Amino acid sequence: MSETTYIIDLTPDGENRYRHHHVLEKKQIVEFRVQYEAYIASAWHTIVRYDTAHGFAHRDIMHPDGTETKTTFQHWDYGQVLTFGERDLKQNWSTYRRNYSRELEARRRRSKR
Repeated sequence: MSETTYIIDLTPDGENRYRHHHVLEKKQIVEFRVQYEAYIASAWHTIVRYDTAHGFAHRDIMHPDGTETKTTFQHWDYGQVLTFGERDLKQNWSTYRRNYSRELEARRRRSKR
């Protein structure tokens, strides 16, 4: 069994990062967690996570109100979801950040009313 963990800064300012963890057993992914994190308003926020928690591969999109939108990947093996998730996060992190920031701003405006 081998375990791999690393973090990659996605921007030079260090405010966007990709976090990766996977466990390989007999050349098969048996567990993983990859996520996009953004530094917003003096705190790190996990915005999108692909993982195998709860015994199945899925994506969670986090929202500033604490809710999550879950997408499952039926009929995909862990390796396929890990590869898809890594590509998605590295290619689309800016869209995920923009959407999260918009939701956060809308939530702040509502709370000021």
